[in-house]
Amino acid sequence: MAIIDTEAALHEAHRDNHTHRDVNGGWLRPAVFGAMDGLVSNLALMTGVAGGSVSQHTIVITGLAGLAAGAFSMAAGEYTSVASQRELVEAELDIERRELRKHPQDEEAELAALYVARGVEPELARQVARQLSSDPEQALEIHAREELGIDPGDLPSPLVAAVSSFGSFALGALLPVLPYLLGATALWPAVLLALAGLFACGAVVAKVTARTWWFSGLRQLALGGAAAGVTYALGSLFGTAVG
Repeated sequence: MAIIDTEAALHEAHRDNHTHRDVNGGWLRPAVFGAMDGLVSNLALMTGVAGGSVSQHTIVITGLAGLAAGAFSMAAGEYTSVASQRELVEAELDIERRELRKHPQDEEAELAALYVARGVEPELARQVARQLSSDPEQALEIHAREELGIDPGDLPSPLVAAVSSFGSFALGALLPVLPYLLGATALWPAVLLALAGLFACGAVVAKVTARTWWFSGLRQLALGGAAAGVTYALGSLFGTAVG
């Protein structure tokens, strides 16, 4: 009994501890990177304009225009990209569905060969392939996963991708503009808030990487700060040249 209890405890401990993070990032990765993109691009845009010694009103209008333009551009790009990818996948699934209907034995043999190539004994591989091929929808799902590397029941939604990209970009792009909307009259509060947001985004990215939160945060802070500094310098240079 003690041995059984010990084995059960070990099994339960393994089950509880043997978990992995979502290596694809799930919703977290596109949301964080969308916000980060909005932060960096709008901060750089605003600092570039501010470097040209323009009015506060012009900086705010520039920031709001950058937010709107970037968010709509991201949404349109994501929708088109994901829709095109989904249509391509559906076309490939139609091809596979026709092959399964026209040449079921050849497709079954192909599936068995895949399992043999992975180390399964030939007779067992044929049995598994035969059993899996008895249900046409299950056979399609298996072939799609094995040959195309996709899950037919888990295709991305273009609308979800577009809405999430729009929202995350707009949220990130709003941070540099927010201090001005709340009454700030100088650039530095916008820069500080944006840099804090960049550090936070970098720290969150560490959730889907092997880096520590502070390293990831500081790296993004440095990259965003460099972008803002370069565009400010360029804005000052161009502003002087034009003036």
